[in-house]
Amino acid sequence: MNILCIGDIVGKPGRAALEGLLPDLKKEFAVDFVIVNAENAAGGAGLSSRMAKHFFSIGCDVLTLGDHVWDQKELEPYLQEAEYLIRPANFPEGVPGRGWCIKETASGKKVGVVNLLGRVFMRYNVSCPFRELKKIVEEIKKQTNIIVVDMHAEATSEKVAIGHYIDGEVSALFGTHTHIQTADEKILAKGTAYITDLGMSGPYDSVIGQGKENIIQRFLTSMPIKFSVAKDDVKLHGVVVDIDEKTGKTNRIVRVQKSFTGPVVDLEKEDG
Repeated sequence: MNILCIGDIVGKPGRAALEGLLPDLKKEFAVDFVIVNAENAAGGAGLSSRMAKHFFSIGCDVLTLGDHVWDQKELEPYLQEAEYLIRPANFPEGVPGRGWCIKETASGKKVGVVNLLGRVFMRYNVSCPFRELKKIVEEIKKQTNIIVVDMHAEATSEKVAIGHYIDGEVSALFGTHTHIQTADEKILAKGTAYITDLGMSGPYDSVIGQGKENIIQRFLTSMPIKFSVAKDDVKLHGVVVDIDEKTGKTNRIVRVQKSFTGPVVDLEKEDG
């Protein structure tokens, strides 16, 4: 089974790249299942329910989120009903939505997907992602051995550590949040595919998706200057993992970097 995992969608450029490139990517890699981190899709901060529904309509199977999950308040009711839109599982009990899901592929194979939030240098006080992941994996394994984890975290060490911690118990663990694709894709000793960060899908002539000048001025002056999503050098980044359907182990992991040269249109009639 080939699973395509796509890094943080950033604003209109990221949305355009996803829609424009996804059909060819699915053909090129014979993709059976698509997981997308969509937490920056709405103007670079959060996700709207309309965008989520649109991503599902163009062929995304599961959408994951991160620390910007609450930035678009109107998403909260949709989180309650959307079975395959998941937010970090280690938020406190009682918050809207769910932290993991299981979805069947077209061929009837079940895939479990888990979303977690790191604790190092992050803005929310969440429970331990390591312990939370162990508990969730035990539940998912009652139905399937194919499990993919999105570890949305700032610290490289935290991502590397949780990869080794869960090695052999999940099919793949990828990092998101830092928007720069790392070159450390590998299969760990017990069969889990790993990469520290998928990268982002959005404008690379930028500072991690935002306009360069405003970010530079923020660093120079320490003033609260408003950010805005950049527009140029649009790319989609991610990985494809080839997973053994019986064992849940990964046979191969391939980094994906695709440029998008089509028009950056406002697909959802929203800013960003």
